[in-house]
Amino acid sequence: MIRVTGTLVWYFYICKRQVWLMAHELIPYQQDEFLVLGRFLSEETYKREKKEIKIGDVSVDLIRREGEYLLTGEIKKSSRSLKASTMQLAYYLKILKHKGIEARGVLLVPQEKKRFEVKLDSETLKELDFVEKEIVNIMRAPFPPPVEKINFCRNCAYKELCFS
Repeated sequence: MIRVTGTLVWYFYICKRQVWLMAHELIPYQQDEFLVLGRFLSEETYKREKKEIKIGDVSVDLIRREGEYLLTGEIKKSSRSLKASTMQLAYYLKILKHKGIEARGVLLVPQEKKRFEVKLDSETLKELDFVEKEIVNIMRAPFPPPVEKINFCRNCAYKELCFS
């Protein structure tokens, strides 16, 4: 069964090849300094919050009740990939909405002391529907998309796989 995840949505906006590699369980180099930093930030920031909450196939970084809404947060080490991070969180909001859970999203970048509110509107829903179909098409392909050298390659945990 093909499952689209928030991580695959994030990868879709960064590199389509990463979507295929991750979907085919080719795990990036786990000791990559940027992956290690990301795990550290996730563990060491917002310690008073409930973190890494699993709701069905969705795993959100943090969650808390704010009045009548559920506040869903995604922690990132940088705002460099803001579109990808925003759409990842919007995807989580979409999944929660389909489960009958009304939530608001906030993208947190602790190193930059930034917060970005993420809303799920009709245009974002339409874009996510398109992205889900594209991800499924990439996942079903027998081979990964060709390597394209982009700015993100320099800090990518897959770089040795792509450029060796």
